[in-house]
Amino acid sequence: MAFFIQSLAMQITQDTAVTIKYQVTTPAGKPLDSGHLSYLHGGYENIFPKVEAALNGQAVGFAVKLDLSAEDAFGERDESLVRVIPKAEFPPGVKVGGQLQGAGDDGQPRVFNVVKIKGPEVHLDGNHELAGQALRFSCTVTDVRAATAEEIAHRHVHGAHGHQHG
Repeated sequence: MAFFIQSLAMQITQDTAVTIKYQVTTPAGKPLDSGHLSYLHGGYENIFPKVEAALNGQAVGFAVKLDLSAEDAFGERDESLVRVIPKAEFPPGVKVGGQLQGAGDDGQPRVFNVVKIKGPEVHLDGNHELAGQALRFSCTVTDVRAATAEEIAHRHVHGAHGHQHG
């Protein structure tokens, strides 16, 4: 009599918590970012849609390398998010490379990066630092589990590599 071992590996589907080990590079291969990320799968906007589509139906051990256009990654640069404010309105202690929270043109909160302090002016940029750039995104799935009801309600994964509530 023969026995067959069937894999019970959970597949990535709607409302699964997925952990990946990832690397982001330029299309030429220059490293930009790497690490581990846990996200809630299923259209919650926790990861690039093209990456989510590639991972759908896969399981632990699956690896993929994707070339993402600027639009598929952090979007095109939006020059309306570049601001110059008087240094007098600038909080003390914040330096180039720091971040400030302010309102975008739509009135919604937005993070602005301090890109330059020149004389009486402070130059801010609300674009993601990789906006306007094509990227290569490589990842390997390291864990897949059913998301908790709380994670689904909050629209993101909690715990290691996910979001922490304080």
